[in-house]
Amino acid sequence: MPLVGGTDGFGAWGACDPAEPRNRRSRSSIIIEGPSGKRLLVDAGPDLRAQFLTHGVGRIDELLFTHAHADHVMGVDELRSVNRVLGTAIPAYGTAATLQDVARRFDYAFRPAAPPGFFRPALEAREVAPETVVTLAGLPVRLFRQDHQVMETLGLRIGGFAYSTDVIRLPEASMAQLEGLECWVVGCFQRGPHWVHADIATVTAWVERLRPRRTILTHMGPDMDWAWLRDNLPPGIEAGHDGLRITL
Repeated sequence: MPLVGGTDGFGAWGACDPAEPRNRRSRSSIIIEGPSGKRLLVDAGPDLRAQFLTHGVGRIDELLFTHAHADHVMGVDELRSVNRVLGTAIPAYGTAATLQDVARRFDYAFRPAAPPGFFRPALEAREVAPETVVTLAGLPVRLFRQDHQVMETLGLRIGGFAYSTDVIRLPEASMAQLEGLECWVVGCFQRGPHWVHADIATVTAWVERLRPRRTILTHMGPDMDWAWLRDNLPPGIEAGHDGLRITL
């Protein structure tokens, strides 16, 4: 938020109050840092450069794509600066279908690395699959299936933390992977039903079943005003915001 447009050209805010800084939201992405200090970036959306600069992120060690929609991959070009810091290609994980789609759009990013200048991003494709555990940023990451209506996306769990963006339905096997959570970050696009994203009622039903200690909403649309959510969400569910840090 905001969307491009608005009567004054400074954005279409929907129901969101422009004076509330937590309503200024960039495209969904997270960084997970393990005990060793290694960092995993989950998704690389078109706001990646501004996100890194705003929040003091100068380096990541690995990248995981949850799926290949534009708002999750179109920041790939900005990663060439990270290549210069690392001096090598960045391991990029995703399902076979996701990596194929990303490589179709950014074929040059998957060519052999060209240090030291890295005039283009350099990614090293590493295929993963749901229902498996992979080691990323030195942490065991369990991947599970999510239904995004138009495609399957990857959810991930690390210990008592899970991340589920771009989902409208969760298979029973995936629900089982989400039991006993301390913190769940989950996509919730709007107040009422949406055809490819979960809404508040859907997420609330999941939370009532799974009982995570803390649930944080992400990937929110123009009717998800931060103050309204603070005042109306059930206990244990809260709205996320850019720059939010979670320590587990």
